[in-house]
Amino acid sequence: MDLARLKKREINPHQWSVIGFAVIIFIGAILLALPSSSTSGKSIGFLDALFTSTSAVCVTGLVVLDTGSDFTLLGQGIILLLIQIGGMGFMVYGVIIALLLGKKIGLRQRVFIQESTKSASIQGLVKLVLSIVVITLSFEAAGAFVLWLRWMPELGVGESAYYAVFHAVSSFNNAGFGLWSDSLVRYVGDPIVNIVISFLFIFGGIGFIVIVDIVKKRRWSLFALHTKIVLLISALLTVGGFILILILELLNPAVFGGLSWSEKLWAAYFQSVTTRTAGFNSVDLGGLLTATQFLMVFLMFVGASSGSTGGGIKTNTLMILLVAMYSSIRGRSQVHIFKRKISHNIVLSALSVILLSLGLVLFVSFLLTITEGGKEFIDLLFEATSAFGTVGMSVGITPDLTPAGKMIIIFTMFAGRLGPLTLAFALARKLKVSKIGYPEEKILVG
Repeated sequence: MDLARLKKREINPHQWSVIGFAVIIFIGAILLALPSSSTSGKSIGFLDALFTSTSAVCVTGLVVLDTGSDFTLLGQGIILLLIQIGGMGFMVYGVIIALLLGKKIGLRQRVFIQESTKSASIQGLVKLVLSIVVITLSFEAAGAFVLWLRWMPELGVGESAYYAVFHAVSSFNNAGFGLWSDSLVRYVGDPIVNIVISFLFIFGGIGFIVIVDIVKKRRWSLFALHTKIVLLISALLTVGGFILILILELLNPAVFGGLSWSEKLWAAYFQSVTTRTAGFNSVDLGGLLTATQFLMVFLMFVGASSGSTGGGIKTNTLMILLVAMYSSIRGRSQVHIFKRKISHNIVLSALSVILLSLGLVLFVSFLLTITEGGKEFIDLLFEATSAFGTVGMSVGITPDLTPAGKMIIIFTMFAGRLGPLTLAFALARKLKVSKIGYPEEKILVG
């Protein structure tokens, strides 16, 4: 009887996502643990390899070892491949391989792709996957070319090409892995590096569906509601973050000390954008004011947009909740924006995502206070939120984490990349539609 049930039980798309990412992370960890992946010629140990692999596949960027100095060219190549797979999603590669082999994409596979790409429909998914590949490679190639030209005078033709490709791929996939130990601090006032890197993770962070919509329609009035919401809230968060970071850190000598006015403006802009997505930093984060850390915690918690390479609760989720709150305060029975109604189911999903995510971040922060005794709570909250939002920013405590702390952050990065709802649906039993209706009764709220 039990065997028959097991045979009938099917793995749903959410479970496939969990299994797929877990398998890729495990394979990556084995490869990174090889002595040939380390510059020391010795294995870095499975735990550090697992941490690095998870950070790469989940496009986070938190590191316990220096990518540029502790890993060989082979190790760096493995990390870059894991970033690319994790950024686009393993299902995208599955479709490409199937098409190359001449196989058809069935309905079941299309459902899996829909979950992986966060598409609203199963129609046109193969074209969407091909568009994702073209968009990704185009942005990465363009970014790498400009960075190559910029770095060629100081690094030479070959090394500058390698650095350009690595940072372009890492940027567009919102990974935050870099080959310099100080991230991009040396280029704090460099317009070319700031613009190219930030544009790569901005476009990577708004999502493939939004990019395709912009390319096809090209007019604001024709854009889908999702596209309008993502562009609006992303712009508001970027501008708001820039202004607040500039005001808070303007007189802080530990961060902006010694910088010219133009460098301060570039630094504030760059940190506003990178905090929600990539995790690169152009200033020393260890000297941030507590108020700025709290601001960045909020930005990291929000993260990028649905269907993108970034994490967090997503910009569109925040916007839906804000619009729902506004509608409730105004006494409206419907939630609508841009002359379009948002269903109550979507509002409930947005609320579920935010509450589950908030609970996860707070619980992880609580666990870290136990395993990482002696560290400031704001630093631990910063680390936990960075892992959940797959941002990769740190005030410098990541390499000093205990083994238990590393395992906690590994789980948090994994949960952040998949999303709390995906994990919840993966663990839940098959959903059953209830045919029972209950009488309504009012309760007190607030």
